[in-house]
Amino acid sequence: MTTIDNLSVNAIRILSADAIQKANSGHPGLPLGCAPMAYELWMNHMSHNPADPKWENRDRFVLSGGHGSMLLYSLLHLFGYGNLSKEELTRFRQMDSLTPGHPEYGHTVGVEATTGPLGAGMGMAVGMAIAQAHLASVFNKENYPVVDHYIYALGGDGCMMEGISSEAFSLAGTLGLDKLIILYDSNRISIEGDTDLAFREDVTKRMEAFGFQTLLVEDGNDLEAIGRAIEEAKADTERPSFITIRTEIGYGCPAKQGKASAHGEPLGVDNVAALRENLQWPSQEPFFVPQEVYEHFSQAAERLAENEAAWKVMFAAYCEEYPEMEALWNQYFGGTDDVLKQLWEDESFWAAGEKAEATRSLSGKIINRLKDMMPNLMGGSADLAPSNKTTMTGAGDFSKEDRAGRNLHFGVRELAMTAIGNGMMLHGGLRSYVATFFVFSDYVKPMARLSALMKLPLTFVFTHDSIGVGEDGPTHEPIEQLAMFRSMPNFHVIRPCDAVEMAAAWYSALASKETPTALVLSRQNLNPVGGTSREALKGGYVIDDCEGTPEVILIASGSEVDLAVKAKEMLAAEGRKVRVVSMPSMDIFEEQSAEYRESVLPKTVRRRVAVEALGTFGWERYTGLDGVTVGMNSFGASAPAGELFRHFGFTAERVAEAARGLF
Repeated sequence: MTTIDNLSVNAIRILSADAIQKANSGHPGLPLGCAPMAYELWMNHMSHNPADPKWENRDRFVLSGGHGSMLLYSLLHLFGYGNLSKEELTRFRQMDSLTPGHPEYGHTVGVEATTGPLGAGMGMAVGMAIAQAHLASVFNKENYPVVDHYIYALGGDGCMMEGISSEAFSLAGTLGLDKLIILYDSNRISIEGDTDLAFREDVTKRMEAFGFQTLLVEDGNDLEAIGRAIEEAKADTERPSFITIRTEIGYGCPAKQGKASAHGEPLGVDNVAALRENLQWPSQEPFFVPQEVYEHFSQAAERLAENEAAWKVMFAAYCEEYPEMEALWNQYFGGTDDVLKQLWEDESFWAAGEKAEATRSLSGKIINRLKDMMPNLMGGSADLAPSNKTTMTGAGDFSKEDRAGRNLHFGVRELAMTAIGNGMMLHGGLRSYVATFFVFSDYVKPMARLSALMKLPLTFVFTHDSIGVGEDGPTHEPIEQLAMFRSMPNFHVIRPCDAVEMAAAWYSALASKETPTALVLSRQNLNPVGGTSREALKGGYVIDDCEGTPEVILIASGSEVDLAVKAKEMLAAEGRKVRVVSMPSMDIFEEQSAEYRESVLPKTVRRRVAVEALGTFGWERYTGLDGVTVGMNSFGASAPAGELFRHFGFTAERVAEAARGLF
């Protein structure tokens, strides 16, 4: 290792240790152990440009072990990314700093993904690699590799223990994602101690079984060996690569090196001083970095900028020779405004339909309409596409043999599926959707939470939305899942009742720029409901009203809207003044003005009945102290759907009876 390389690696270590010590909070073990591999990758093998962090053909780096965030912040600072100043490093983990405890996408320039839950970054890296492979198949021409970059992810034993990594890597190996390179920080330590306590498997053999090229670097401080392994990984054009790099957690700190205590607590003032002495650091001043180190990184940044400059020259020639591809590129990377305009003006898109049809089937028709309007629409299901109705007819299946296919087959891997969907959206150029049965959204939730945190407008297609699942019984009948997703910040849940609301649901999902959307859809056929309209885009609206001020308001979503309308007819025949409100999305309704919400649900009308064939939790917001909710307060049962609805009281008669009880 040259003197400047040694100083540069240790600068990463010192900055990380100082920031964590000043915050009196953080995880020094990973940055100290992984500084050499990260430095070697970023300095000598990764194609990136600090002056243009969003360059389309940059290599992506995902720190899956997000607790080691100071490693990433130190790199970004030294390379000159954005405005990540030394001052920001001193404010690590403080309010409003650019250096939060775990990396946050969209908050800190150069952070490619929000990571914290271990293994999540591995799944998102797989999604980025899928996006890269697909876009390369669409855009690359002979002599014009305009999409040609690698996806790197760094994580440790915790990432490898989490089930999501196995789900994601199994699919990555099946798909032969050769641009995916995993750096495994193998330090054999977890929070509770030596990994032998709970983790004795042969990780290399597991990765070989998944279909990865596996490589080993015995000494995590050997830059040359690390560099050779990275280049060997890049040379394999058939398989993703997994590089095990043996490190020591907390390297350089005599009292902490190799110990579990180095993982998640500051080293301590005396130990930071000992670290400096052991590394022969030229100053005891906190956050001191020699000027020659800054100059070294600055020169590297200038050299790295040449990569993008050369790409831009090639891309300009590409656009001149293939103007139709330039137009397509702009369509892929240009957003959805043109599509939304076409849909808004197309009356057939908003047609009510004349027959009873399941909203999952209606959604499937829309997906196949969109696929021709949006060539960058790409998605799939967790082995349930025939039931979810999410297959794009004639669009091909993405595979190792066919990178151009747009239908993704995630296998029975809901958690990884969602992380992969996030990764595809993070990569850019694609608009993605993922799908499964609504009850299995329990497996989806942790990564959907990251979708919301990262403000990614990923679309979720959740079908079989209630006890209407029927004969499969309570294991497959969602009850509490709707309340779970409704409770999540920055997340839209839409449960449409017919073709018009289904069109509004997809329109809303495509129009969203920073909020993921869950489309919660029926298995059973639903009748067209008179009065539904584009007002559904407001989340809640009046679909059937009375003259004057209503005495009671019936509120419903999805399959129960029809029940509310029928119950109104019964009550109206008795002389009651009834308003019916369809509430496909509480989340979107709450985003409307107070005046609009009052016009739909006036506070003076306290008699209210909500009806939904799922858990009742959350409806109190609209029913108030004087209202009532007709819903599920138990799990379901195994029987035909119609019988279940009658058994659990989802009939117009029961809704009308509940309303009568309020008088």
